[in-house]
Amino acid sequence: MSILEELKWRGLVADCTDAAEFEKKISFPITLYCGFDPTADSLHVGSLVPLLALRRFQLLGHHPIAVAGGATGSIGDPSGKTQERQLLTKEILDHNIASVKVQLAKLLDFETKENPARLVDNASWTKDVLFLDFLRDIGKHFSVNQMVAKESVRARMEDREVGISFTEFSYMLLQAFDFMVLARDQNCELQIGGTDQWGNITAGIELARKKLGKQVFGLTLPLITNADGTKFGKTEAGAIWLDPKKTSVYKFYQFWINTADADVIRYLKFFTFQRSKEEIDALVQKHEKNPEAREAHRALAAEMTYLIHGEDALHRARIASAVLFGEGGDILDSRINFFEDIDGEVPTQEIEKSKLGGHGLPLIELVVQTGLCPSKGQARKDIEAGGIYVNNNRERELTRVITAKDLIHGHVLLRKGKKNYVSINARG
Repeated sequence: MSILEELKWRGLVADCTDAAEFEKKISFPITLYCGFDPTADSLHVGSLVPLLALRRFQLLGHHPIAVAGGATGSIGDPSGKTQERQLLTKEILDHNIASVKVQLAKLLDFETKENPARLVDNASWTKDVLFLDFLRDIGKHFSVNQMVAKESVRARMEDREVGISFTEFSYMLLQAFDFMVLARDQNCELQIGGTDQWGNITAGIELARKKLGKQVFGLTLPLITNADGTKFGKTEAGAIWLDPKKTSVYKFYQFWINTADADVIRYLKFFTFQRSKEEIDALVQKHEKNPEAREAHRALAAEMTYLIHGEDALHRARIASAVLFGEGGDILDSRINFFEDIDGEVPTQEIEKSKLGGHGLPLIELVVQTGLCPSKGQARKDIEAGGIYVNNNRERELTRVITAKDLIHGHVLLRKGKKNYVSINARG
C-alpha cells in the first residue's frame, strides 16, 4: 500500500495540490515537512494528526522534517483563531521547543540510518534576514489582494472589533519563506498540515515557483472535531496534553475511552499504527454489532496510551481505570501505587495515621467525615444497603472499623455507590 492509499483509506486526505503530479511524485521517497508553533511546552492531542502523518510517511521510506516555529511562533498563526495570540519571549520559545523535542522523539525516529527524521527551527534562517531585504526579496511576490482572500485572514478582517494586526497578517509570508528555504536547502518537496493551513501552504508553493522555479506540493489533513462539533482534544477542563505532568496518564487514557461511539472507528483509523486494516475492519463489525462492549474504545485508548506514554504507563492507567470503575478490591493489592495515578482525579483527604492505630476509626464516622454521607443515620442506611465500599470491597457491617491494616500504599479508598470516591491519605 502506497502512502497515498494508506492516507486515503484512513480518511486523512482533505486536499492536495496538482493531484496527478503529486501521486507520481510520492511513488518515490521525498522530503516533506510539517510545522508546529511552540506556543506551549507540550503538544496536545490536537497536534497529533499531522505529526503522526509524518510518521506514516517515514515508515514508508520518506524523509520527514519537523519545523519548530521559533520565528513564526513568536508572531502567532491567525488561522482558526478569533483573537491575536499573546507574544512569547525567545526564552520561553526555546524552552518550549526543547520540551516538545522530547515528545517528538516518541513519534518520529531520529536515529534510523535510512531516513532519519530531522527537527529544525525556522529561527535559524530568519534571525539574520533584514527587514528591508525581506520586503524586497519575499514581500514583492505577494499580492495583498490574494492574501486578504485567504480564509485565515479574511475571517479575522470581517470581525471589525478584533480585526488582524500587521504582525499576524505577515505570518503567511514567513511560513511561505520556510517552505522556500527548505525546498532550496533540503530539497523538501511537500508540506503537510491541517485544512486551516491551506492558504499558508499554497503561498509557499507559489513562492518556491517564483523564486526557485521549482514545483513543490501541499497536502492537507482534515481538522478533527468531535461528533458534536467541538474541537478535538478539548474537554471542560481544557486541552489533553501529551506531557503527563499536565494531563495525567489516567486522564489521557480516559479521554480515548470516552470517545463518542460515532467517532471511535474514525479515530482508530486516524491515530493508530499497530492494527492492520483487517483488524480495524473486524473492530468495526464488533462495534456495530455491540457498541456497549466498547472493545473499539479500549483498543483505541490502549494503543494511544502505549504510543505516547509506554507500556508501564498503559498498565498503570488500566489499573487506575479498573479500580475507579468498581472492579474488585483484589486489584488494589498490586505492587503499583495506583493512588499516585489518580491524584487530582478523585477527592483526597488527609488523616493522622495514628488515628488508625489501636481500635481505629468507625466506618460510619469516616464516611460522614469525608462527606460521602450527610449524617450517621444515612451512613447506617447506606452500609446496610450495600452501598459503601472500602478499597472496592462492599461493607455491610455497621461495626466496621478502619485501621492501619486497611492501608494500601498509605491510603484507604472509600466509595459510595458507583462513582463517589474519596481517597484517604494517612500521613505521619
